[in-house]
Amino acid sequence: MAKIILKDNRISKAELGHPWVYRNEIQKYEGAIKPGDIISVYNSRGKFIGKGYINPQSKITVRILTRDENEEINEDFFRRKITAAWEYRKKLIETTCCRVVFGEADFIPALIVDKYSDYLVVQTLSLGIDIWKDTIVKILKEIFNPKGIYERNDVKVRELEGLPLQKGFLTEPFNAIIETQENGVKFYVDLENGQKTGYFLDQKENRASIKNIVKNADVLDCFCHTGSFSLHAAHYGAKSVLGIDISETAIEMARKNSALNGFESICSFEKANAFDILRPWADEGKQFDVVILDPPAFTKSHQAVEGASRGYKEINLRAMKIVKPGGFLVTCSCSHFMLPDLFTQVIADAAHDAGKTLRQVEFRTQSKDHPVLINSEESLYLKFIIYQVI
Repeated sequence: MAKIILKDNRISKAELGHPWVYRNEIQKYEGAIKPGDIISVYNSRGKFIGKGYINPQSKITVRILTRDENEEINEDFFRRKITAAWEYRKKLIETTCCRVVFGEADFIPALIVDKYSDYLVVQTLSLGIDIWKDTIVKILKEIFNPKGIYERNDVKVRELEGLPLQKGFLTEPFNAIIETQENGVKFYVDLENGQKTGYFLDQKENRASIKNIVKNADVLDCFCHTGSFSLHAAHYGAKSVLGIDISETAIEMARKNSALNGFESICSFEKANAFDILRPWADEGKQFDVVILDPPAFTKSHQAVEGASRGYKEINLRAMKIVKPGGFLVTCSCSHFMLPDLFTQVIADAAHDAGKTLRQVEFRTQSKDHPVLINSEESLYLKFIIYQVI
């Protein structure tokens, strides 16, 4: 087996347990190497670090699969890993819809498998795992016997691996808009064209956590997408819910989801840009008992963090101004680069400028089906905070 030797100038993150080896950490290659091959990683003193697949084209050159020098990477390896990931979910969460495999945090780098009732969605986000796609689909059929499997490899990160963007059926075709449920709330998922793999599964437990603050409340759900938080608010007894999103397609799906649950008299949805609408609403004196902010990631790089901080501060400041005294602000960031301490400081600065005092009710991260690998800071990305606004 070919191998790489790491540089001697410092202990690499891979030696400390991180699943990636970056191009600039490599001192030399030994043996013939083909992109996608399984190779061994050693430090400069000859100590075995791990075994994984390599792609010299990628900045993340090696993704480690195992720390056991004697473990073979073959079909049975992936069967064991996927089975272990599924057993973990069955032990800890309700599994009607959930993330079955979360890449590095389930020790199968760059593989995503999401489950929506009897259907699965697969993403193979690097060359090394894409080579094993047919094997993975075979294993998923064995374990889950799904009604269908859909591929959502239309993710730009694949281009960094020299892979094409593509999507389509990995089984016989089926209606890609399926009905499922979460926390007792029913909803449609568009596996073909929805965001991510069709839905944001990582907020599953966080959506359940709003139960006590939304009862008998007037709720505003900004960046509502297909209405997941809005529907939960109605499910948990909100008096009224207004969801706003800039996407007309998302709003149409939110209305369908509302009708599916019989919430038409409680939920309404409008196409609007939250950044544009919150300031005039504050000037008009419009107020809500609960305001929910679940925006898309404002930054996907270290270089954009400063601009993202301004965006988070602005939207949270505007939201605080339309929360009734004693009401609640639910605020989120799904960017890994917006670290928890920075995010909470941005919120504190917004509260100061808004003339508000915040009392933290709850701080949460992503749901248990998106586990955090302690040596991989990238696996912790979602921040979800409930504040009382005084």
